[in-house]
Amino acid sequence: MAKYAPGHVHIERTALNNNDHSYDLNIDYEAVTDPKEGRGIQFRMHGSIEGKPVDEPFFLAKDQVLPSFLMVLSRKAQQHLAPPKKFETLASPHKLYDAMFEDIRQKLDVKSGDPIKSEHLE
Repeated sequence: MAKYAPGHVHIERTALNNNDHSYDLNIDYEAVTDPKEGRGIQFRMHGSIEGKPVDEPFFLAKDQVLPSFLMVLSRKAQQHLAPPKKFETLASPHKLYDAMFEDIRQKLDVKSGDPIKSEHLE
């Protein structure tokens, strides 16, 4: 199950077998200004993975957020799974992430050709 509203995504998944994983996650996000990085998105992923509580806040600067927010969310989720289980990606209908992507673009007024900080490319 997946639900989207501007600034909020809820994704729930039940494991299909013993090698799979379950999660019930809320992802809240808002545009903020970080004193060091400037405009960006403050995320908070909270809920549960494999029945264990998760609360992962993090910030991504404007030039980092669109190319990498799903990868960062998936990596943070992976930290809550015991090996050998792998958290490949947060499974969800693609149109949910399309809506989230567009909402973030609007919140940050992202335009094609906006500059990228060189230190964020490393």
